[in-house]
Amino acid sequence: MPKTITLTERFGHLVTTPSPKRKIEQKIERDSISVSLVDAALQCAEARGVAREALLAAAGIAPATLDSPRARVSPVQYGKLWNAIADALDDEFFGQDAHPMRRGSFVLLCHAALSSRDGAQALARIASFMRLVLDELSFAPEIGENRVRIWLDDQAGPKTMFAYATGFILVYGLLCWLVGRRIPVLAAHLRCAEPAASDEYRLMFCDDMRFGEPRSFVDLSAGCAALPVVQTPATLRRFLRDAPANFIVKYRNPDSLAARIRTRLRQTAPTDWPEAESIAAALNMAEATLRRRLKQEGLTYQAIKDALRRDLAIARLAHTRETIPQIADALGFAEPSAFRRAFRKWTGVRPADYRREP
Repeated sequence: MPKTITLTERFGHLVTTPSPKRKIEQKIERDSISVSLVDAALQCAEARGVAREALLAAAGIAPATLDSPRARVSPVQYGKLWNAIADALDDEFFGQDAHPMRRGSFVLLCHAALSSRDGAQALARIASFMRLVLDELSFAPEIGENRVRIWLDDQAGPKTMFAYATGFILVYGLLCWLVGRRIPVLAAHLRCAEPAASDEYRLMFCDDMRFGEPRSFVDLSAGCAALPVVQTPATLRRFLRDAPANFIVKYRNPDSLAARIRTRLRQTAPTDWPEAESIAAALNMAEATLRRRLKQEGLTYQAIKDALRRDLAIARLAHTRETIPQIADALGFAEPSAFRRAFRKWTGVRPADYRREP
């Protein structure tokens, strides 16, 4: 079991000079992505004659990780897979439209939107550009008093859930970066049938997600339209260097109690994570209040810690050469065997399965 260390006073303080190892963690620590989305992307490539083996190798994803439906990959791995498929197909929309979104389209889209005045103008330019490169799916923004609605017009018939998600990631991820903040997603109503991985897509979109609707749209917070565009050509170069791994993942609600707890946990090593009583005190609430509010969000404090440990483990396995005992120790497990058992419970596969064979 993980070692327990309570550090009430230290816990609220930011580390101003992180160690080299901590800098690595900060770079790669970004939630994780279900293999169901990996498989959906690979199916797009396979439908056009590209074998998955080479794509998985390019992404650094061990084939064994796809054997369990509970397995997950890091955003960096998924971003590499995204780029590998786009390169192989010369299509940044993965062949999900009659007209391919040729390689380099997203770079041009970023340049087209960069000089926008605010979120509304940026969204209009993004939608206009996407209309030029896709035939079967277009994005039509409608600025309202209480929300910004993006109509996903799919006149040729309902697209797959993965196609909607691919388009949403491109449009939403760029918009959030342009205004320098994560924009709340209020609702998502789609024409497609509910997919098996609907819980994963709810993490990507929002809780208010409905399927089999007469028309597809996504609602964003109304305030995003007036937000100024804050990015520059210099920041664009950095953004494109790390895309799309830097905007693939979003949390359900950045203002939720769970998100605040995740933020605090990331500020210290897993071996120093406090007990529920201490984290409640750091957040100026009673432990019973913390448990009740987390229950309302469908979570427990232990579940948050387990998910964060899981994602840190996946990132370390995928992006470092640390041994299993070293990773187990860094994550606060007393024995490597305890880490192996926990990892298999979380993902359905062994930690070693995440290491691609040379």
